[in-house]
Amino acid sequence: MITVHHLNDSRSQRILWLLEELGVDYEVVRYERDATTRLAPDTLKQIHPLGKSPVLSDGELRLHESGAITDYLIRTYGAGQIAPKQDSAEYASYVEWLHYAEGSAMLPLLLKLYTSRLGDAAAPLMPRIDSETENHFSFMDREMTGREFFVGSSLTGADIMMSFPLEAARARGILSDYPALTAFVERIQARPAYIQALEKGGKYSYGPATT
Repeated sequence: MITVHHLNDSRSQRILWLLEELGVDYEVVRYERDATTRLAPDTLKQIHPLGKSPVLSDGELRLHESGAITDYLIRTYGAGQIAPKQDSAEYASYVEWLHYAEGSAMLPLLLKLYTSRLGDAAAPLMPRIDSETENHFSFMDREMTGREFFVGSSLTGADIMMSFPLEAARARGILSDYPALTAFVERIQARPAYIQALEKGGKYSYGPATT
């Protein structure tokens, strides 16, 4: 049985969504952030030394990086779905977006989050952070203009991985200038599997406004 160690308002929500799209049975062990610090509880360190989520267990296997988890679940349980074929023209682009989500898209968001706690001390950094934010989100918006999915004509793991940085950006008001990205978030959040994952994972601050 697959087990997902799930922290509220974290990257693990997209793993629950992926499992719902795959139609795979799994169980969820929930953890709650500290209401004041927003940090994960120490009990997560009993599951993995980093104390981060998601952590996925599948038999003897234990994985903690959401990109690696996404890749593993699709290769193991996807039955040829939710990813382009490796010999297709779209596969390289798929792998690129799969890694872009954490390798590039999340960085300006994290910089904004951490520097926002510094007050005036962060002022010298803000022009560069704002420039990088605009650079990346303009790029993503252009790439998604006229498209429904990041790769190909159906949902892939690239969309699953890209969901979290875009949802987090929307929650911070960043997507207001990027209509293609806003439309993408609204589409994925209306999918039945996404809604089912919300029911499994509990309250998710980055989800639809009605949750």
